[in-house]
Amino acid sequence: MTPWIILFSLFAFLLGFDMLVLHKKDEIVSHKKAAVETAFWVGFALLFSIAIYYFYKYGWVKSIHAIKPGEAVSKYITGYLIELSLSVDNLFVIATIFASQRVPMKYQHRVLYWGIIGAIVLRAIMIFFGIALIEKFEWMTYVFGVFLLYTAFAMLKKEEEHHEDEKFKFIRKFFKVTKNFHHEKFWIIENGHRVFTPLFIALLMIEFTDLIFALDSIPAILAVTTEPYIVFSSNIFAILGLRSMYFFLANMLEKFHLLKYSIFAILVFVSIKLLLVHHYKFPGWFSLSFIGLSLVIGILVSVYKISHDNEVDF
Repeated sequence: MTPWIILFSLFAFLLGFDMLVLHKKDEIVSHKKAAVETAFWVGFALLFSIAIYYFYKYGWVKSIHAIKPGEAVSKYITGYLIELSLSVDNLFVIATIFASQRVPMKYQHRVLYWGIIGAIVLRAIMIFFGIALIEKFEWMTYVFGVFLLYTAFAMLKKEEEHHEDEKFKFIRKFFKVTKNFHHEKFWIIENGHRVFTPLFIALLMIEFTDLIFALDSIPAILAVTTEPYIVFSSNIFAILGLRSMYFFLANMLEKFHLLKYSIFAILVFVSIKLLLVHHYKFPGWFSLSFIGLSLVIGILVSVYKISHDNEVDF
């Protein structure tokens, strides 16, 4: 139980540090600050792999499949990179939600902060249910594999623009919403009645879309391992860094749209792993290398295209 206590205590500390120290005041997050925070979250997540190594080395974490410390670290980093790469697509949706609700930049971090807390709870439930299903019903790996394969091809076909207002119109039917923002408040009392602000609607929309994205990311990471501690820690560390990554990439999301092909390749690879899991197991180093290389190629091609387009425009 000690590693779990350490993990949850660490999450609580990091969330408190983020809200009470890094973002004590509602203000626009500068690109420089977002870059530093992104480096901090990624670095911290990778640093936690040292803890993973010793937890498994001394048997402090009960391993389902008796994996070795080095293998545990490899699976943790692979799972983290998968979740991080799949989160990129989520950033586009978050940007669209904020635009549709006209949420000012200085309030966006607060919405994402509470959205992350809700996402952690939802992911925890889905992770442990997913692990239980795979451990009890081996054929579930084929279901997850086919689902991810479908998701990969569906992602390439979906439209670039998201019409969030149309998709989430039903929300306003159940909640009385004011048209105006009231600082960072999610609701106010007006004429003795609770009235919700556009920030609350944005929060609900983000929670809902995260649930949809979790249907992709959870099966993807379960293709790497079903070790509860590794799956949960890698998944949540990736979510914790999602906010700073959003503000860091906020003005560059459209420029890196070619990353969707990297995500496509990763989803296809993971689906193949699931479909072949009972016949062939890919080495941990191969999975990690494939995912890392896919992301690097996607970034480099995007950068090349940006520079090439600028030369043409010039």
